[in-house]
Amino acid sequence: MRGRGAKAASTSRQPRLAMTLEQIEDHPQMRLPSGYGELDRVLGGGIVPGSLVLLGGDPGIGKSTLLLQVANRLATRQRVLYVCAEESGQQVKLRWQRLGEGGKEAESRKQEDEDARDVVSINGESQLFLLPEIDLETILMELEALQPAVAIIDSIQALYYSALTSAPGSVAQVRECTSALMQLAKRANISLFIVGHVTKEGAIAGPKVLEHLVDTVLYFEGDRFASHRLLRSVKNRFGATHELGVFEMVDRGLAEITNPSALFLGNRDEQVPGIATIVACEGTRPLVVELQSLVSPTSYSSPRRSTTGIEFNRLLQILAVLEKRVGIPLSKLDAYVASSGGLTVAEPAADLGVAIAVVASFRDRLVDPELVLIGEVGLGGQVRPISQLELRLKEAAKLGFKRAIVPKGQSFSVDGLEIVEVSRVVDAIAYALRS
Repeated sequence: MRGRGAKAASTSRQPRLAMTLEQIEDHPQMRLPSGYGELDRVLGGGIVPGSLVLLGGDPGIGKSTLLLQVANRLATRQRVLYVCAEESGQQVKLRWQRLGEGGKEAESRKQEDEDARDVVSINGESQLFLLPEIDLETILMELEALQPAVAIIDSIQALYYSALTSAPGSVAQVRECTSALMQLAKRANISLFIVGHVTKEGAIAGPKVLEHLVDTVLYFEGDRFASHRLLRSVKNRFGATHELGVFEMVDRGLAEITNPSALFLGNRDEQVPGIATIVACEGTRPLVVELQSLVSPTSYSSPRRSTTGIEFNRLLQILAVLEKRVGIPLSKLDAYVASSGGLTVAEPAADLGVAIAVVASFRDRLVDPELVLIGEVGLGGQVRPISQLELRLKEAAKLGFKRAIVPKGQSFSVDGLEIVEVSRVVDAIAYALRS
């Protein structure tokens, strides 16, 4: 019986569907420029047709402002649908006018009452369609009927699918709505941007599967009391991750920052002890960042350690290395380290800059403002190699720095920049703090 069943199964075997990579046809797709170079950089070169992009960020950080500006620029070349699930059409139009996109031209806005949607037209060139709606089925039908090149959902937590009994924003609603939108976007080749709320911990609210469904996950971050905003990619199926775009919030909305290194550098004319300069890399973008440190006697039994923009555990490790390998008594002193401009620097290449800044504050010495420090600090007090060193050095030379301390055996020749190779932290300290 067993042999006959196996024989019957072999005779009814289906044709093979798997193919080799060489057999799969190439279908190159032209990316769609968003009108903002910083956003295109983070997306990997532009908007991919049929892609699904999830944008998260704190409330009031500027997510809706950014997407409305992008929609308005895109609408001069193709049809765009903006679904405002949390605001009325009047509220969105007021923001649109406040961003400088309205004015007298907004009077040419057309209304298509038969389709229950608004159209904003500037000199007859824009095709920005507005749909205030939370019902998922209505939104899907509108996407099918309008066939826009780009659609924006603001936000996914506000959508409601009537087939489910749970409330909008619940795990089931967010998962099902995202899945339905993704299937339509892939089938109709619509580029879809979805706004997602974040939790108190800063992660996107809803099920973790939401991030697995989409092609790209972007985080819009920054201090709401400061003017600059950072757009960071943490997942991208069409480009490199951890790319960074920099914007500034001005009176007419968000403006691109073409030279972000200047934003994270302090006043180099007024030097104080405890300041060092590093070159961090966010994806393929080098950023020159100023690190500030303050070391002072403590009035408590346990010294205080505090960081802003630097990983806390990384600071503790560097302080231990300085005490054990260099002989600097820091166990009875408070230590504070911060990055200028509020940029979060998580890579180990900032270790050497943190160490020099702490020692400079402890000894009340100045670090040469024309010196950059690049290197990872090992537990044995050695300076370890890092990645993308040549890219960092070229950025430092472009901004006028004259000297750079780098790990030994990893030097690159850069015009106008003196390279100093070190193998130990103590050697870097001796060079950086020399009179």
